[in-house]
Amino acid sequence: QVQLVESGGGLVQAGGSLRLSCARSVRTLSSYAMGWFRQAPGKEREFVAAISGSGGATTYADSVKGRFTISRDGAKNTAYLQMNSLKPEDTAVYYCASAFGTNVVTTQREYKYWGQGTQVTVSS
Repeated sequence: QVQLVESGGGLVQAGGSLRLSCARSVRTLSSYAMGWFRQAPGKEREFVAAISGSGGATTYADSVKGRFTISRDGAKNTAYLQMNSLKPEDTAVYYCASAFGTNVVTTQREYKYWGQGTQVTVSS
């Protein structure tokens, strides 16, 4: 059974930074695309960022472009989301996901495995 475990969430002041990690339990998935999504209270889950299986391609939601960076470390079987210049509107539960394929994808139905989520709270 594949497991994705997020960590690194917490409480931070506006303008601060956090780094989320997503560890995968099955090494054979290291070549699949990974993504980050988030869900704020009372809102639907939305796409944040994605990275291809090779790590050579990335894409971001407009709301986080220039502030967030997605990366992956194949040797550690881990994906990361570096979040800088955080804003109160970034407050949400953040989920990592592993895609069915290797290309960058942005819709939830294209992801097969999901983590349990980690809370990020940005105070003003």
